[in-house]
Amino acid sequence: MAQLPWQKELHAALSDRKAAALYRQSRLRSGEQGVNVVVDGKPMLSFCSNDYLGLAAHPEIKRTFKQAVDREGVGSGAAHLLTGHSAYHQALEETLAEFTGQERVLLFSTGYMANLGVIDGLMGRGDVVIQDKLNHASLLDGGRMTEAEQLRFPHADMGRLHNRLHNAASAKHRLIVSDGVFSMDGDIAPLPELLSLAEQHRAAVLIDDAHGFGVIGEGGRGTVSHFKLPADKAPIVVGTLGKAIGTGGAFVAADEVVIETLIQQARSYVYTTAQPPAIAAATLASLKLVESENWRREHLQDLIEQFRLGAKQLGLDLMPSITPIQPVVIGDDKQAVAVGKQLEQNGLLVGVIRPPTVPKNSARLRITFSAAHTAENVNSLLSALEQACAH
Repeated sequence: MAQLPWQKELHAALSDRKAAALYRQSRLRSGEQGVNVVVDGKPMLSFCSNDYLGLAAHPEIKRTFKQAVDREGVGSGAAHLLTGHSAYHQALEETLAEFTGQERVLLFSTGYMANLGVIDGLMGRGDVVIQDKLNHASLLDGGRMTEAEQLRFPHADMGRLHNRLHNAASAKHRLIVSDGVFSMDGDIAPLPELLSLAEQHRAAVLIDDAHGFGVIGEGGRGTVSHFKLPADKAPIVVGTLGKAIGTGGAFVAADEVVIETLIQQARSYVYTTAQPPAIAAATLASLKLVESENWRREHLQDLIEQFRLGAKQLGLDLMPSITPIQPVVIGDDKQAVAVGKQLEQNGLLVGVIRPPTVPKNSARLRITFSAAHTAENVNSLLSALEQACAH
């Protein structure tokens, strides 16, 4: 059995994490993803999935996936640049380009790989990457991979971003990077202001729209559409397909030159096997539902408003979010874990988020809603929260 020479140090560090209520453990889900799940053998009402539109187990998407498996097999067998790029992949890239209003789209196997690839593929020595402090870990890691200088600005603070851009005026190229919808707070980036500063300072903008794509904007087109920005003003957009879209993988949407550059230089695209073609086929089916079934987003908004009203009446500490991500701030790590456990004992599953994922003293319940939830489900959650947070 493999062991490291510093095994005792690792064991001590793990013990410290457990003592501080910061230890992470995976859960075993049985059956389909949805709002009613079986986790570790126990039936639970889930409020911790990113399946915002309730599409992960949609019959039409499953049927399309099975048909594609019969036609293409399961694995793609190679990278996109070898023999891994199927007709389904090509059709999905073209459909996503039309859907987003961008010139081209490039598929990646995961959102993490897309963020690594686009930053490292476009930036280099002498450049500067300027990121919101609350950006997703994959964006921060993408910045660390490149030889460009890394700068941060306080969350959504446009004044400090302006200063960062001004102080980096001598850089060869500057890239502003932000989540579209922030995954732990649920708020939306001030994209118009970001783009205005970028134009003023001749910088580029990259938006990771993992939690906005499919959920906000016309037909679920995401943060760019939410702000009604014209296509010629759009930033580079990364979108993931395993959340609201209910399938898997990710994409980068940009102009022809950016996409061709990534095909040549994005290592997480060039040197990895393409996603299974049946996933691309299923995503094509899902996108039709995302665009045509606006009732899913309307119902989702009704649930969010119902929850926020009820939570305010209970005196819970909410964050300013209009998205399916509704954090309830607890503060103390151990108390947040205790509240999460009590909810679980009552058959409700929520995400308990602690540092370093969020800042110190801001441990929270990350509650997420799905179009598959009902008003009765929200009432059950509010009732359980009233009991759990009263102790």
